[in-house]
Amino acid sequence: MGIGNIGLPGLLLIAIVVLVLFGRGKISSLMGEVGKGITAFKKGVSESKDEIENEASDVARDVTPSATDKDKA
Repeated sequence: MGIGNIGLPGLLLIAIVVLVLFGRGKISSLMGEVGKGITAFKKGVSESKDEIENEASDVARDVTPSATDKDKA
């Protein structure tokens, strides 16, 4: 019997044991911290994606020659 063969009764037993060991308050606070961590991770990924897109658009804008470049030619 491997990990993939736990099934519903096994998961319920594990959940009951964890609940008895840690208590409801500790588990709820732990889940709250996990939720905050996930939210912070998503925010960081979104901000870095926006930053990369902004840098790419800045590079695309710099392709056209400026007025001083035209005077040199």
